[in-house]
Amino acid sequence: MDNNNNPRTSAEWLRSRGPILLKIAGTIAGVGLVTAGLLWNTLFAQMPQLPSREALWTLNRAPAVEFIDIKGATIAVRGPNYGRAVKAAELPKHVVNAFIAAEDRRFHEHTGVDYFAIFRAVLENARAGRTVQGGSTITQQLVKNLFLTPDQTVKRKAQEARLSIDLERMLSKDEILDLYLNRIYLGAGAYGLDAAAHTYFGKTPADLTLPEAAMLASFPKAPTRFANQAQTPKAKERQRYVLDQMVEASFISREEADAAERRDLIYASEMTDTFQGHALDYAVERVHEILPNPPPDLVIKLTLDLNLQAKAQAAVENGLKTMGPERRASEGAALLVENSTGAIRAMVGGRDYSKSQFNRATQARRQPGSSFKMFVYAAALEDGLTPGTVRDDVPIQIGKWRPRNYGGEYRGPVTLSEAMADSLNTVAAQVGYEIGIEKVTALAHEFGVTSTLHNYPSIALGSDEVTLLDMTTGYGVLAKGGLQMSPYIIEEIRNTRGDLLYSNPVAADAPRVYPENLAEDMTGMLSRVVVSGTGRAAQVPGWDVAGKTGTSQEWRDAWFLGYTAKYTGGVWVGNDDDTPMSKVTGGEMSARMFSVMMTGALEGLQPEPLAGAKVAEEFLSSEDQDRLNFYRRMSGAFAQVEAQAGGL
Repeated sequence: MDNNNNPRTSAEWLRSRGPILLKIAGTIAGVGLVTAGLLWNTLFAQMPQLPSREALWTLNRAPAVEFIDIKGATIAVRGPNYGRAVKAAELPKHVVNAFIAAEDRRFHEHTGVDYFAIFRAVLENARAGRTVQGGSTITQQLVKNLFLTPDQTVKRKAQEARLSIDLERMLSKDEILDLYLNRIYLGAGAYGLDAAAHTYFGKTPADLTLPEAAMLASFPKAPTRFANQAQTPKAKERQRYVLDQMVEASFISREEADAAERRDLIYASEMTDTFQGHALDYAVERVHEILPNPPPDLVIKLTLDLNLQAKAQAAVENGLKTMGPERRASEGAALLVENSTGAIRAMVGGRDYSKSQFNRATQARRQPGSSFKMFVYAAALEDGLTPGTVRDDVPIQIGKWRPRNYGGEYRGPVTLSEAMADSLNTVAAQVGYEIGIEKVTALAHEFGVTSTLHNYPSIALGSDEVTLLDMTTGYGVLAKGGLQMSPYIIEEIRNTRGDLLYSNPVAADAPRVYPENLAEDMTGMLSRVVVSGTGRAAQVPGWDVAGKTGTSQEWRDAWFLGYTAKYTGGVWVGNDDDTPMSKVTGGEMSARMFSVMMTGALEGLQPEPLAGAKVAEEFLSSEDQDRLNFYRRMSGAFAQVEAQAGGL
């Protein structure tokens, strides 16, 4: 009898060997568990955790700011261009389907990982002998871009798959698609469909045609390379691939695909920084005052008007180009335009932002010269004087200071209105000293001048340094009939999803800082400056203009500040190194630039009267005019007697 077939013998053998076998099995199981644990730890240790829904929109985004003008037109983008949030459900079907067909045709069927697509890709790659097809889903691409590195490792792919499944449990398919279309990089610094549509085609995603959508949908595979080849045959090959995929997915017909491929694409011209950066820098400074910790994605609606800004820049550039070289004034210039609410519609901070980021409209402090006389006469009227008040234009001395008129001539008895129009220094100095210089500086501060002012007699002629923004704001008070002017450049701030973060609270009832009747009297005096005085070059056909010229010592600074019923504006011309110009006055280059700018700004508008603007004769009754003429005759007679006496 064969002992090997003896059941009893086998049972005895198992009993004798059982404990050993159990130990071996336990060891194998333990090693397996440990190995699995180690593998799990290797693949998923320190794996990123999914953040909240809201955080997904801003996760790992570099700071970026889009600036738009008051009409909604994009001015510029600083940093990566993230565009504005779009929703897939609100876009034309061919736009969304182009991305689905190109990247993930089974998007609505899988749960984050498409195992069928992976198997298909393995077969295609094995057949080709190289990688020709991938199996990543839109969800996986989103996870890779938001959380993971681009390394092609088993660990990264495992984490990508697990996070994709988790993300599909957190968000709906529509939410994932929205996130993908807004976060995907499409080359040329454009993140998201909105940014790409504007960058490449100058339009919104809702306006993209089928061939345009197919071209953009071809970029995610290699955005930098494909973007650089956007207008080459290689790009057309990628576009054709997307169109073919759309046909296979039954999104479009073969005829539609062929027609789309035949259509030529018209690409947008490269966006230029119309504002040379000065206005944008100023706006960014204001953002940090408004929002101390702003989010990384901002859409800032500025008060600037793109069309008016272009005209303002042209006025400055043409003025410097045509008049500057001969008058040694080709380096610096600045211009500001504000509307009646204080909204800055145009800001030119210099001729070339690439050469100098210094904003001469808001940062440069220069002597305003005679343009500061506006504050002197405004304070004088508030102190009881009138535009018809007569003072003598004669050589004077205040302490050790002897102010002189430009040109060295003196006119004798003149009204304050005449003194303003012809910018007579002696009269302004007298009036300032008479009413008290402290009243002049106090009024200037109340009108919006933020620069430090000293109570020296010479400040009546603009000896202290101020900014163009200060001066424009001050003149704006008169343009508003005596109401406070508070300039601002930011209308509202949103994030790229459209959430409102700040809206400028423009006060409908600005406080009064100057009596309305006196503001009209001042407007009358300033209008005479433009009608028949030193500011004639600032005239705008058909419109009332009130303003004042200013020239600092040795012609270092030339100013013109003025306003119409629509806008208040200021122009400064000078050299950055403070060297003298060649006898440039505020009534020349600055006034002409103002006229060109304001004429362009008011083009097409019906002229409106400026409250208070009137001719000089209206300030005096016939009796007062006769009395003034008598004073002038007497002054002339005394001058003759003095001349004869001096000749003896």
